[in-house]
Amino acid sequence: MEGQIDSGQDAIRLHASDNVLIALRDLAPGTPLSGVTLAETVKRGHKIAATAIAAGQPVLRYGQIIGNATADIPAGAHVHTQNLGMGPHSTDYAIGSESRPLRLATEDRTFDGYLRSDGKVGTRNYLGILTSVNCSASVARFIAEAAEKAPWLADFENVDGVVPIVHQTGCGMSATDEGYQTLFRTLAGYARNPNFGAILLVGLGCEVMQVADLVGREKLRDDNLFRYMTIQQEGGTRRTIERGLEALRELGEAANRARRTPQPIRHLTVGLQCGGSDGYSGITANPALGHASDLLVAHGGTTILSETPEIYGAEHLLTRRAVSREVGEKLIDRIRWWEDYTARNMGEMNNNPSPGNKRGGLTTILEKSLGAVAKGGTAPLSGVYKFAEPIATPGFVYMDSPGYDPASVTGQIASGATMIVFTTGRGSVSGYKPSPCLKLATNSEMYARMSEDMDVNCGDIISAGVSVEAKGREIFEAMIRTASGTKTKSEELGFGGAEFVPWQIGAVM
Repeated sequence: MEGQIDSGQDAIRLHASDNVLIALRDLAPGTPLSGVTLAETVKRGHKIAATAIAAGQPVLRYGQIIGNATADIPAGAHVHTQNLGMGPHSTDYAIGSESRPLRLATEDRTFDGYLRSDGKVGTRNYLGILTSVNCSASVARFIAEAAEKAPWLADFENVDGVVPIVHQTGCGMSATDEGYQTLFRTLAGYARNPNFGAILLVGLGCEVMQVADLVGREKLRDDNLFRYMTIQQEGGTRRTIERGLEALRELGEAANRARRTPQPIRHLTVGLQCGGSDGYSGITANPALGHASDLLVAHGGTTILSETPEIYGAEHLLTRRAVSREVGEKLIDRIRWWEDYTARNMGEMNNNPSPGNKRGGLTTILEKSLGAVAKGGTAPLSGVYKFAEPIATPGFVYMDSPGYDPASVTGQIASGATMIVFTTGRGSVSGYKPSPCLKLATNSEMYARMSEDMDVNCGDIISAGVSVEAKGREIFEAMIRTASGTKTKSEELGFGGAEFVPWQIGAVM
């Protein structure tokens, strides 16, 4: 949806063909709405039948099928889980049929970033302690804690801090399957992310994910700002901490020489995320973020859409924007992979929406997906990548991931995201070091209640009649300020120490 909403409206029809209205505030029985009278209490963000809908008939929102009526629905009735379920949805992928280049920006915009030796540009300058296995996680934290207390760290005024990247896998797994390759890409991607000024890799020594393989298979960094060690080789916990501190101090001295300099915003790579969605997500924050995404892509930047189970049923809107048949078919292949993956694990693709999503007004995964895809704007789909695969194509791209937010963001950062922009209607709280995370509230009520966690209120698209385009521009400017060093709310609160969640695929043995 684009344009401006009249702040006095009680409900809105999002597309001329829709047979449901969306409540814009809590409504009482008897409220007159666009030719129908409300039959029962309906909370904001929830759906109302704009006309009588017979059992089995498709229910349309955004001009797309979001499911089928499971019972006869009178005009003016609440449409939700009690009378709406999954049904057939569009599989007309029409690859490339709607792929239209954006008009390139004529203004030259820059941000103050850290130019790295490989030509990438960071928005932050952290020292990272990366772990190959859970068995080295505690020692990595011990090193980080000791470094935070060391007097020399305070002297590194250009270093943002020390980030231990710990996880719960790396052993008890096959060394040859898809799960191993996914973890390998994730660890290698974090080592290369330009938001890390330097990396110390710590392993145990006997794990499946061998440090020697991570270091030797392909060069992780070419800037001499990388060190590695194993606890067994160093002689135990205490000696590893001592040696780790020495290495970190050397790395910190070098990383501290980095300075922010003006850089073209084409060097920005932004991960697009949503969590705790509600009935407003697809009306306010998601389309506004989509407009901001288009603005960044028009300047030569890169945006990454993910969460494959949460685009399910709306993937045809992306394949139609694919720049080539190869790109479109890659996305379809990932959908088929997920259908098989969920089936063999006794799950289903309609596992979403979550209970919180449903309380916010979302009923089926088709409805949630159609709103989620709006984060990707209108730009052509220039590439499709596996989880944590390095992004090599500028523009709007897709990276396969679970819908679980921490895992999805972990993949985006491993793929090169130097910033995350996260929309939420229920009030998700998290942060993702080393990349700053901007939080966008979908509704003004939640923003007021959780203003210490939210960076931008998109609820005023409804409450004050702000246009989607104006809000998209506001988000775009917030992205540039954040890239230049302005802290986000999640950074100020200290988030980012527990949100590294590699996607674990395959048997734990």
